[in-house]
Amino acid sequence: MESSLADETGIDRRIAQRLRSLRAERGWPLDELARRSTVSRATLSRLENAEVSPTASVLGKLCAAYGLTMSRLMHMVEGEFAPLVRREAQTVWSDPEVGFRRRSISPPAQTLAGEALECALDAAVAITYDAPPRPGLEHHLVLVEGQLTVTVDGRAHELRPGDCLRYQLFGPSAFATPAETGARYFLFVV
Repeated sequence: MESSLADETGIDRRIAQRLRSLRAERGWPLDELARRSTVSRATLSRLENAEVSPTASVLGKLCAAYGLTMSRLMHMVEGEFAPLVRREAQTVWSDPEVGFRRRSISPPAQTLAGEALECALDAAVAITYDAPPRPGLEHHLVLVEGQLTVTVDGRAHELRPGDCLRYQLFGPSAFATPAETGARYFLFVV
């Protein structure tokens, strides 16, 4: 348990450092990033100082402001590219407040375009993203367990185990689970 807590604290600190450096690279004051991301200046300051852990929703907004996928941001935090990524070395990020867990199975790399994620949402969870990190981002989502409603371009898709939803992101999207069950799915991003 202690190493898991230390890992979470370490990744939160590395995320904070990366967020601070991304803003600095662009020469944006906190107010400009707050305007672009719709995340309050106070929250941004607390995130960059590792005083709070980012939620999935806030990370999504920040990634959209920076034009990055969440996986690309996590890769910047995690380090070098390796061709073989053992399960025990795959980074897991979680938003316990919302009930979202995300394992980076195949993280992005400079020379490879795709990435694979294993995600889990608890029952009665809803996560919305205002904009994609990059317009036209291609997703292939395969539901493994549970039930999941994915809304893309204002159209809701009810998924059952084994279903695959393929789509490109140009606007807002949402992921929701019913009150009685969560969902586990694989997401392939190109």
